[in-house]
Amino acid sequence: MAQRVITLCAMDFPYRAGHDFPLFLAPMSGVSESPFRLLCRRFGADVVVSEFISAVGVARGLEHLFADMRFEQAERPIGIQLYGADATIMARAAEMVTAAAQPDFIDINFGCPVKKVVKNNGGSGCLKDLGLVQRIITAVRSATHLPVSVKIRSGWDDAQRDPVAIALRCREAGAQALTLHARTRTQMFSGKANWDEIARVVDALDIPVIGNGDITTAADVVAMRRHTNCAGVMVARGAFGNPWLFAQARDLLAGRPPRPAPTATERFAVALEHARLALALQGDTRKTALEFRKHFGWYTKGVPGAGSLRERLFQIESMREAEAIFAAYLAGSAVGQAA
Repeated sequence: MAQRVITLCAMDFPYRAGHDFPLFLAPMSGVSESPFRLLCRRFGADVVVSEFISAVGVARGLEHLFADMRFEQAERPIGIQLYGADATIMARAAEMVTAAAQPDFIDINFGCPVKKVVKNNGGSGCLKDLGLVQRIITAVRSATHLPVSVKIRSGWDDAQRDPVAIALRCREAGAQALTLHARTRTQMFSGKANWDEIARVVDALDIPVIGNGDITTAADVVAMRRHTNCAGVMVARGAFGNPWLFAQARDLLAGRPPRPAPTATERFAVALEHARLALALQGDTRKTALEFRKHFGWYTKGVPGAGSLRERLFQIESMREAEAIFAAYLAGSAVGQAA
């Protein structure tokens, strides 16, 4: 494989965060909210991206979407990700996001496989029409002074699987960086991501390529870099309840032994820190607690008695209940160890 490595820093893209090989937190609906983005930044994520946001909703001025775009200054560099299938509306939304949110870059979603997004040809649905992909990128580039990146999949299905051709069309239209999740839309999240495809896209493009897919451990970050020569790695589901993955990966990338996995006490402390951030940024309401249940489920994965612990946490209606459940669990563990 050719050793032509293009770094994000060299391309004047706003990923500069003290490292030549940046780690990204992926845009994920219901997960990549401001509290989790802040937490991942603290643990070593260099760049974060918002949940994907409807360009149609932005163009209509829907207030809740502008609320979803809010972020803390500590989250920078941050991108706002937009999805849509109309170039004119995408351009209008990009212009409005640039003025209202003032992120560091705009990311275009050509990768989301979720039915409610693709049914109107948004997300990965756009990959069925590469002319549309190009028109959207060109329009967004003309509507904002911010850098514009794109996130794609390897194609709509196996019959239309050609990530290099898709990536080249994105580059021709003006994309300044590209993330490839090396699965097709029809694969959803099944099977294995094809890292060879990421390597081929890296070789084909003269812009930074970020690798995405099947990053669940710190070792996976190093393996993807070695396998593909990508300019950075994006972590998605592997970060669920696991923000320390970024710190462990940074250790490995720096040639240090990775810091040990957290103890149950440390995991629960981070879970509660995350919860308190959610309360502070999203409001101390029953709705916040209910929506946070999934995070507690992820944080408890792998601890002894996780099943019964999650059963109790999935019934909470306030964060105080969660604190009491964790405290009781740890007290019980301590008693068991003493006995």
